[in-house]
Formats: sequence, C-alpha cells, structure tokens
Amino acid sequence: MGQSSSREQEVSPELREVQSLAASTGALPSLEKAFSLLSDPQTKTIPIHSLQKCFDLAFESLESEQGPVFKDFPLLFSHLGSTIVDLFFVADKDGVNWIEFLRGYTKCCARTVASALFNNLFRVLSVTSSKAGLPVDVKFELYDDDCKISGTFSPRDVFMLLWICWIFSWDSRILRSNTQKKKGECRLPDVSHLVLSAIESSIEDGHELDYWDSVVPDLDFQLPAVKIHSWAVKTVPHLADCFQQFVHARLCCLTTHEDKSEPSCSSSHESSSSAISETTLLTRGMAWAISLTLRGPMYEEISKACFASEVDEINENLLYRSSVHGKVLTDFGQISKATLRSIAPTYCCM
Repeated sequence: MGQSSSREQEVSPELREVQSLAASTGALPSLEKAFSLLSDPQTKTIPIHSLQKCFDLAFESLESEQGPVFKDFPLLFSHLGSTIVDLFFVADKDGVNWIEFLRGYTKCCARTVASALFNNLFRVLSVTSSKAGLPVDVKFELYDDDCKISGTFSPRDVFMLLWICWIFSWDSRILRSNTQKKKGECRLPDVSHLVLSAIESSIEDGHELDYWDSVVPDLDFQLPAVKIHSWAVKTVPHLADCFQQFVHARLCCLTTHEDKSEPSCSSSHESSSSAISETTLLTRGMAWAISLTLRGPMYEEISKACFASEVDEINENLLYRSSVHGKVLTDFGQISKATLRSIAPTYCCM
C-alpha cells in the first residue's frame, strides 16, 4: 500500500492523490488496517462480498414510537451493502484494490458541500429501494462534479429516508463507543414533525391541505425531489452526515472488533428506550431534529437524548421530565403546530 520507504518512490501520482485525500479525513491509518483485514493476501483486493458485508444491517425486529413500522421497510437492509459498494467502489474481477478502496471511502466521507452529500444519500435511498422492489420516483443526472436530481418523493419515502439516517447515526455511535451489542429490537423515533416540515416546504402551490392533523405515513401525494433536497440542505444540513458517519464507522471500527459476525446494532440498553419516550418531554425524534442543526458540544449534548445506548445519561441532562413535572406544562406540554413547523423548538437543557 505504499507504506515502506523503499516503495515511496514507486508510488504513482494516482495513489499519492487518493492517499492524500484519505489522509485529510484523518482516517488513513484506520483504512490501512481495514484493508489489511478485509483483503485477500493473494490478490491484494477486497472480495466484493466481503466489502458488502461491512455495510450489512440486520435486526430481529423493528419498532417505532410513532406506530407500526412499514412492513416493507426492513427489506431495504438486505440490499444496503450491495448498493453502497455498487455506487461508490469500483471493482475488477478480483475485487476492490487499495486505490479504489480509498477512492470509494473518500467519495462517501471526504469534506464537500452539503448538496453533494445529500446527492449521495438520496442515491443510496433510491438504489436500495429499487433493489428491494420499492422504487422511488427519483432520477439523477451525473456530471463530473455535480448531480442533478429530478422526480418526486412521497411522504412515505421521506419517512424511510429519515429512519435510515437515524439508524446510520445510531449504528455508528455504538461502533465508535464499542458498546456491548446484542441481537434485539431497534426502536425508531417518531419523525413525523420532520416529515411535516418537509411537506410544508416542498408541497406544490395550490395545495390547501390541513396535513398537520393527518396521519403522516398515510398521506398520498408527491413532493418534488428538488424541493426535498433544498429543504434538507437548508433545514437539517447535517442529516447527510449520518451516512458519512455510518461508512466511516463500518470500515474503520467494525473491522477492528473481534466479533464481525453480527452486523446488527442493538444496544444492551435498548429495552429501556420505550421508557425514554414516555418519561421525557424532549422525545428522541425532537432531540434528533434539533441536533441536526447543531455542531460541537451542543450537538453531542442534544444527541444524548436520541440514542438508547446513552439512556443512563439522558435523564441527568433533560431539565423537564413528565414523571416529575407532569405532562401539561404550559410551555412544553402543549406544543403548537407553529412550534412543530419550526422543527427545532426551544427546549431547556442543562
């Protein structure tokens, strides 16, 4: 991989370029270790199936605080690994070599503009859904340094996009913290308020619908993909970071764990997640929505209320809890439509 001094003079400009870009992310040493663990010593490439397995997700069951999970939603995870490899990694007959491994990683994780990150995210959703037999009516025109998006999303598509992003972020946090994992349930947050915000920002002129009082997953109309893209960039600019975090953690963290046979990410604390929703006024879905607008220490602080792996820290940091203060506080119990529309209502956190 061009590490020894005797080989440094032989490093091609192409390899030097991709290694420099990977180094700029701070992940090059971890990627070198991952490639060493995953690659075939004979061909010096990573077999396609091995790379796909790195991105596999599996859950024994999926539940949601919002209600029943769409019955076809779990089908997406059977195709996630192949989608990521197909979209971002170029393989030859033997597999993915070192240069293409680095190039694929940087396509996903290198610093770039938010719109490009969302293009990656939307392409992952579109191709994964298509492979699962659940096509999303979105098309992409790829250029050298740009991607034009067209077509439409349904509210259901937006729901699935947000849930996938939450799982990406949850999974990566567990891997980074090396939390003890076990097979079990994944409990998804209620993201209805985010979907409603996307609808309000994207619905075509002339639609006079009182969708704020509707059952969001049952809404049946189409939203222009370009408007959903614009809403995401402006309103939840760090949503696409979830995919970056997932790819990074799966390549740089999962490969270093002794147990690589269980791709599912369920925390040992997961059984307490339902209690979190019932006892805290700042729900996981609301906390996550707020965190997507933040950076730095405040992002980490708010994020603690999003993920069940950190349940022990949540109740210590939330100032208002229904078990203590009741569920009808004037300012917090009765959340108005206008507050929901703002996506990131003001909550008091210590």
